[in-house]
Amino acid sequence: MAEAFDVIKEGASDAPVRILLAHGAGAGMEHEFLSRLSALLAGPDIEVVRFNFPYMSKRAQDGKRRPPDRQPVLLAHWREMVRAFAHPGLFLAGKSMGGRMAAELYQDGENEMNAAGLLILGYPFHPPAKPESWRGEVLKQIKTPTLLLQGERDTFGSRAELADFPFSPAVSVHWLTDGDHGFKPRKASGVSEQENLQQAADRIRAFIAATRVSG
Repeated sequence: MAEAFDVIKEGASDAPVRILLAHGAGAGMEHEFLSRLSALLAGPDIEVVRFNFPYMSKRAQDGKRRPPDRQPVLLAHWREMVRAFAHPGLFLAGKSMGGRMAAELYQDGENEMNAAGLLILGYPFHPPAKPESWRGEVLKQIKTPTLLLQGERDTFGSRAELADFPFSPAVSVHWLTDGDHGFKPRKASGVSEQENLQQAADRIRAFIAATRVSG
C-alpha cells in the first residue's frame, strides 16, 4: 500500500525511528533544503520518508505549476501518509506549510496520529510583510511534543516578532543564527548555511532521543 504514494526514502527501512517529512507550499519533496537535511538525518537509526502532496505530484507529472491543495485535502493526505507509514517510532515533520499542516492535525483534540512528536521547519506564522494574516494559534495550544526550528530573521515569523509569543509548554523552540525561512544566514553573520542545517539536524536528533526516553 505504501509504495503507491509519491515518496523518497532514505536510511534503513528497519530503523527504530521514522520521520515523515512534508514539503512547503512552493517546492516539492526534491527541494534542495529537504534533500540536504534528509541526508544529514538518514542512516541506520533514522529512516526519512519525504512525500509530495497531491498538487505537487501532479506538477511533477505534467510540469504545470499549481497552488497548494485546500487545507482539508492537505490534512487528508497527511492522515493517509501516517496510516500507510505507521511505525512505533514515528515523527511527523514538515517544512513551512507541511509543518503547519502537521500541527493542525492535532487541533480540536484529534490525537489518532500515533506519532511520538512533531518537527516543524520554519513555521509560516504569517505571509511575508502581512503580520495581520496570523496563523500561529495552534502552537499556543498543542499538547504533542513539538520541536520548532526557525530562522532568526524568517520573514514568515522572526525571533524579534515572536519574543513574547506564548508557546505551549509542549513546544521547544530553537533559533537558527541569522537564518531566513530556509535557515540560510547572511555572509556577515559568520555562520554558513551548512552549519545551520547541521545544527538543525543535531537538534532534531536530540529532540527525538529525549522524546523517546520520556515517552
